[in-house]
Amino acid sequence: MKTIGLIGGMSWESTSEYYKIINEEVNKRLGGLHSAKLILYSVDFAEIEHLQHQGDWSSLGEILSSAAISLEKAGVDGVILCTNTMHKLTEYITSVIKVPFLHIADATATKIKQYGVRKVGLLGTKFTMEQDFYKSRIINDFGIEVIIPNPNDCQLIHEIIYNELCLGMIKPESKLKYLEIINKLHNAGAEGIILGCTEIELLITQNDCSLPIYPTARIHAENVVEFMLS
Repeated sequence: MKTIGLIGGMSWESTSEYYKIINEEVNKRLGGLHSAKLILYSVDFAEIEHLQHQGDWSSLGEILSSAAISLEKAGVDGVILCTNTMHKLTEYITSVIKVPFLHIADATATKIKQYGVRKVGLLGTKFTMEQDFYKSRIINDFGIEVIIPNPNDCQLIHEIIYNELCLGMIKPESKLKYLEIINKLHNAGAEGIILGCTEIELLITQNDCSLPIYPTARIHAENVVEFMLS
């Protein structure tokens, strides 16, 4: 089994899901008392969130590249980010390590293509929805059309992520608001929905929605296990 390095803490609520899923999947495949070989580098999310909203992405890149270097020195065979938004800084990580970096959008888009879906709605932070670093990878590398909510809905999704979900607050009224936005995307032609923020999976599950949803944290974690056991 390979050892995977996790850069987490953004937020710890979703990082704990990564730890749980990866260990469950390893045990499911190997049986017995098997669990995952991993090393977690967890950052202080207050510092990360402040720099995000200041637009200081270069300082954030330095934090992530330092974490990746530490994980590689610790002996990991691959590195992942337990978050969607910070994949904006992928090049900061890949430029300083030699081990593979497993990108969350690649894992997600590969899964979507398996179902023949051609157009998806994307939910996430405003950074992920409105900037091109995530959408363009799915559009250009996988040929899947990506649509996002209107600006007011993007703002609402963003605020619920940072003010509720990252703090472990799960509110029924927020779930209803998300489902209303998903329905709008469906009416705009979306054949499926990417939950492009790992915290959203704490709020929305497939049982809540008739439209296929793609929970990026779970998809990413399962992809990581494939790598670890390959």
